[in-house]
Amino acid sequence: MNAFQAAILGLIQGFTEFLPVSSSAHLVLAPAYFGWEFGEAQAFVFDVLVQWGTLVAVIIFFWGDLLPIVRATLLSLRTRKLDDPHARLGWLIVLASIPAALIGLLVKDAIQAIFVNAGLAGWLLLVTAVLLIMAEVVGKRLREMETIQPLDALIIGAFQALALLPGISRSGATITGAMSRNLKREAAARFSFLLSVPVMIGAGLLALLDLKDIPEAGTFVAPLLIGFLVAALVGYWSIKWLLKFLATRSLYPFAIYCIVLGGFSIWLFA
Repeated sequence: MNAFQAAILGLIQGFTEFLPVSSSAHLVLAPAYFGWEFGEAQAFVFDVLVQWGTLVAVIIFFWGDLLPIVRATLLSLRTRKLDDPHARLGWLIVLASIPAALIGLLVKDAIQAIFVNAGLAGWLLLVTAVLLIMAEVVGKRLREMETIQPLDALIIGAFQALALLPGISRSGATITGAMSRNLKREAAARFSFLLSVPVMIGAGLLALLDLKDIPEAGTFVAPLLIGFLVAALVGYWSIKWLLKFLATRSLYPFAIYCIVLGGFSIWLFA
């Protein structure tokens, strides 16, 4: 992987991580479309670590929310009280993170093996489209983020676990899970973005352990940094745009996009 390829993939990651169109599918499909061949391990580690660029974007964008959440959650460990709404939200995020963390650890090798399967990514994009349509059909869009209960968090977390597969959008799945519990679109998106922080940190730490096993890993660091920086810059803009978009519009345009890209990818690669 060279610097140009890393920059293009970082641009794709930053633009698609928070849009409900599956950044992982795009990172699988883009090299296939361009004819770029990367090793299975190298592709997987790059895809996971470049997410840290978008992790930086979400931390900077939501810094005013995340800092009091972290402080209050840590304080609640000492006081054993959840009367602070920030502490309550923090523990709901932890609860919603558990399903993906457990499943990810159990099936990590199997997931890594399909991170180069462009045909399968196309099929899973169709699953993402179904989820987005379901969110609009089922959701009543009545609740704010502050009304989330533990059962809601577990259900949203179960939807997030689906997104371990490259092609099922993490933001799309979690927004669908939240909207199926009748959260408003923008509230569902905000919780989805906050929920991305622990998942990205955990996945990135595991990928760092794999980096040492890649041949000539030293030459791989520079492309990683380029992809990281590009993803961070574009990801910040992507969050801002999506929150504004969902305040007044539906998820249907993203569902249509997933159907078109998924269908074309199936035709081309399956």
